[in-house]
Amino acid sequence: MSDDRHIEVRTYFVRGRNALVARADFSQIYVDYYLHVADCGLAVEPEVAEFVKSALAAVTLHGASRPRNERVAWTVNFQKPLLNVFAACDNPSGSIVANVFTENVREGETNLFYADTIRGEEAPRRSVVDFEGADFFRAAERYYAHSEQRPARFFLHGEEDFVLICAQPDCDLEWLESLNDEAVRNLDQSEQLALLEQRYYRFECGCNQQRMMRVLLPTFRHDAESLFEGEEVIRMSCPRCGVRHAITREALEALEKAEPSTGGTR
Repeated sequence: MSDDRHIEVRTYFVRGRNALVARADFSQIYVDYYLHVADCGLAVEPEVAEFVKSALAAVTLHGASRPRNERVAWTVNFQKPLLNVFAACDNPSGSIVANVFTENVREGETNLFYADTIRGEEAPRRSVVDFEGADFFRAAERYYAHSEQRPARFFLHGEEDFVLICAQPDCDLEWLESLNDEAVRNLDQSEQLALLEQRYYRFECGCNQQRMMRVLLPTFRHDAESLFEGEEVIRMSCPRCGVRHAITREALEALEKAEPSTGGTR
């Protein structure tokens, strides 16, 4: 079941072409993203926000085409403009999130696309791909070609309506490469589409005070003085969504007592 803040992603199989189609309108996701930015007091320039919007669409459509027990996280480093974009899709919970970093970004000779995937209880898998340009969708297509080892293409169906078409075994690759936005808008008339499933996603990080404190706890145990630098409160930004959490020394001390370390004391 969905609520008003979920979006529906539908996947189809293109008969005779052996391709998978994933499509969704991201209007609600974008509204929630901008509300999140405003609530957190984050300063995101409009041109930078476009990277986040593309990332949200790409990672969601990708996630919807993957097994239901899979979690994916992408970190994409652009050199021009110099920024990092993080995007994640958690299929078990139906949550998606994205964030952008414009400060302390690594400078290098090329753009890099880092993809981390966890399926069920399996060990995480990571792949790294370089790419050219400043288009998140083209970067994701490069990831598909080199890490997934199959072609995939992203298309604009409407103002905030996007489509992913990715190859399946024995795909008609010539047909896939020939597609453009106009052809994709008429796909249900020109091709035989079989509905596979409907999934629901919402913009949600899932971070909270307790999770942030558990991230800090090992450092607190090792060197609390350096962590707090004489203050009683530190503020920590969630790397997934950017929300800032105020964490007190008293709260960490209470957590330390509740969760004794098995690796020694500070």
